[in-house]
Amino acid sequence: MLRFVPVFFTTTKSTAMTMQPRNIARIALAIGFLLLIPLVAMQFTKEVVWDLFDFAVAGTLLFGTGLTYEVVASKGGNTAYRVAVGAAVAVVLLLVWTNLAVGLIGSENNPANLMYGGVLAVAISGALAARFRPRGMARTLLATALAQIGVAVLALLIGPHQVASEEAGNIVDILSVNAFFVVLWIGAALLFRRASVMGPAPEPTI
Repeated sequence: MLRFVPVFFTTTKSTAMTMQPRNIARIALAIGFLLLIPLVAMQFTKEVVWDLFDFAVAGTLLFGTGLTYEVVASKGGNTAYRVAVGAAVAVVLLLVWTNLAVGLIGSENNPANLMYGGVLAVAISGALAARFRPRGMARTLLATALAQIGVAVLALLIGPHQVASEEAGNIVDILSVNAFFVVLWIGAALLFRRASVMGPAPEPTI
């Protein structure tokens, strides 16, 4: 499942150094605070069991998410665009996190979940091709929603008897969770559509 994690951060790798140090420090502090939550929880309950690897993966995902938002949102000129960027980045994070933690098709050990790397590839390549412009991002996220549908359908077509197995999970659950992500992708696309209609925010006056 970690194979597509580096792809998630491709858009931030070459631009991270252009950010102001205080922004990076702010992201790091926020992530440190978030990671304290499972660390503290481990002291009081056995339901939360994280090792060093879990903290490293979570920190990497959260830092990449924050960095991506800062880089991409800075390209927009209005609040609607920044909200749309936040929504899109949040959906990507949720998809990766859920897939790593429990899997969308059965358990996290089901190799069929690797197909969601294609969904992320559609989102990232489309965003780069659109140069993060709101109208192009809206089309990209709609295409990403179709890719999400395609993965679910493909999983069922490959072998319904395998999908319904204990390892692959329940068919209804698979359709439900993928429908949930489709709605999220479409919602983010609509936010970008609204941002494109609103246009850039006016320059502040002194």
